Amino acid sequence: MGGGAYMPLAMAQRGKVETIKKINDKDEVKRFLESLGFVVGSEVMVVSELSGNMIVNIKDSRVAISKAMATRIFV
Repeated sequence: MGGGAYMPLAMAQRGKVETIKKINDKDEVKRFLESLGFVVGSEVMVVSELSGNMIVNIKDSRVAISKAMATRIFV
């Protein structure tokens, strides 16, 4: 997208590697996401989406997060 316009991870194209630009949430949620590898500058890729949850590849791991959580991670 470029030009400072970010999109939520929930809207990312499946199979496309994106870079995390920003995480919008309370500090405790940010810390939890960081512990899973969701830090600004990390590469992330949506693997699949099922029943409101998303499977993403982050730092050589597959992690399941809710779509609601994915709307707070911007790429």
